[in-house]
Amino acid sequence: MASNGWQNWARNQQCRPARVDSPATEDDLVRIVREAAAAGERVKVVGAGHSFTGIALTDGRLVRLDRYQRVLAVDPATNRVTVQAGIPLWKLNEELHARGLAMPNLGDIAYQSVAGAIATATHGTGVKLTGLAGAVVGMRIIDGRGDVIECDAEREPEVFHAARVGLGALGIVSTVTLQCVPAFNLRAVESPARVDELLTHLDEHIYNNDHFEFFWVPHTGWALTKWNNRTDEPERPREKWREFRDDILLSNVAFGALCRVGRLRPSLIPRLSRMIPSSGRVEYVERSYRVFASPRMVRFYEMEYAIPIEHAAEALNRVRAFVKQSGLMISFPVEVRFVAADDIPLSTAYGRPTCYIAVHVFQGMQYQQYFEAVEDIMDDYGGRPHWGKLHFQTSETLAPRYAEWERFQAVRRRLDPEGRFTNAYLERALGPAGVPATASA
Repeated sequence: MASNGWQNWARNQQCRPARVDSPATEDDLVRIVREAAAAGERVKVVGAGHSFTGIALTDGRLVRLDRYQRVLAVDPATNRVTVQAGIPLWKLNEELHARGLAMPNLGDIAYQSVAGAIATATHGTGVKLTGLAGAVVGMRIIDGRGDVIECDAEREPEVFHAARVGLGALGIVSTVTLQCVPAFNLRAVESPARVDELLTHLDEHIYNNDHFEFFWVPHTGWALTKWNNRTDEPERPREKWREFRDDILLSNVAFGALCRVGRLRPSLIPRLSRMIPSSGRVEYVERSYRVFASPRMVRFYEMEYAIPIEHAAEALNRVRAFVKQSGLMISFPVEVRFVAADDIPLSTAYGRPTCYIAVHVFQGMQYQQYFEAVEDIMDDYGGRPHWGKLHFQTSETLAPRYAEWERFQAVRRRLDPEGRFTNAYLERALGPAGVPATASA
C-alpha cells in the first residue's frame, strides 16, 4: 500500500517510503523482495522503530512486521523455540512463560521486535551472559534475490555466523530459533548509592551478581543501582500501588515533568537532578522478564558505547568530568551495564567482556556536543557504538575495531550484491554494499 510517511519512536528519524507492506507469511516476504528486485527498488524492514539511527529508513519499500508475530515451534527436549521475526519481546516473554521458559537475558525495554533486537546487538546486563543475539541458534533469511536461506551452526555456517547481528544488511530475517532456559525468578534490589563508593568496589558488584547495572545522575554524586539475582524463592512482587508509583508515577510521569521543566529552564536541571535519587530502597521477587524490562514513556535520544570492561570506572569518571567542566545541563542519568564476550563478528561485545555506557538527552534538546564529547572519550578505548543508537562513526573508523569485519562483508556481498537492503545509514556505517573492502577504501 502507498505511504504518507514513517517515523521512529524517538521521532528523530523520518522517511517517506514508496510503499509500505505488512506481510503475514514467509511467502509474502519472498514476493516483496522479488518484486523489489524486478523494479530495482530497495527494501527495509522495521519492527517497533526503537532505533535512534536511520537504520530502517528507505525511499523504497518499507516492510512492517506487525502481522508476523507467531510462535512457530517449541522443542521441550532442547528448550529451543522458533518464532516469526516480528514478534515483540514483550509478547515473546509471555509466550515463553506460558510454556515454562524464558530468555536467559534481556534488555531494559521489551517493545522491540526480536529481529530488530538481535540485528542491532541489543543486550541486557550480566557479566556471565551475552546479549540477545547469543541465544540465537538458527535463522531463516531472505536474501537480495528473494531466495530463502536456512542457516545454523551446521547449515550455511558462514551466513549464520554473520547474521546473528546483521544490521538488516544481509536480508530479511524471516524466523529466529532461540535457545531458551527454564523460567526463573529474580530477586531485585534497587537503591541509591554514592557513585564514588560504587566505583571503588565496582568489580565486586559486577562479578558477585547475576545482573548488575547502575545509573549515574549527572550534577550529583549519586547513582541508582539495580542488583538482580536468580532465586528459587516464590514470587513476591511489589504491591500494585507501589509498582504503579515506582514505574509509572516516579520513573515516567514525575521524571518526564522534571525533564520538561529542565528543557524550558536548563539552569534548574542540577537542582532538579538532586530529587532523582530520593526514591529509597526497593526489594522484590518477580518472574525474570518483569524485572528486566521497565515501561518507557519519556522520549529521548541515546548514544551507547561498548568498551573493554576493565576501563569502565575510568571511562565513566571521564564522562563525569566532562559534564562538570562543560557546563552542559544533562537531565538524564548515564546508564552502565556489563556483559560477557561473544564470537559474533559485528557484536559490540565481540571478543571481550564488555561495559556499556549509555548517554541520553531528553527529546527536543540538543545532544551533539555532549554525544561527540562522549564518543571522543570512548574512542580512546576502542569503543564500539550500539548499532541502533546515535553515533558519528563511519565504516573507515569502525572496521579496525572488529577483527572479523571483512568476514561479515563477504557474507554481505554474497547475500546482497546489488544493495537491495542498504540505505544511507548502512552505507556510512558499513560502506557500500557489494563492493570489496579494498575497492571502497
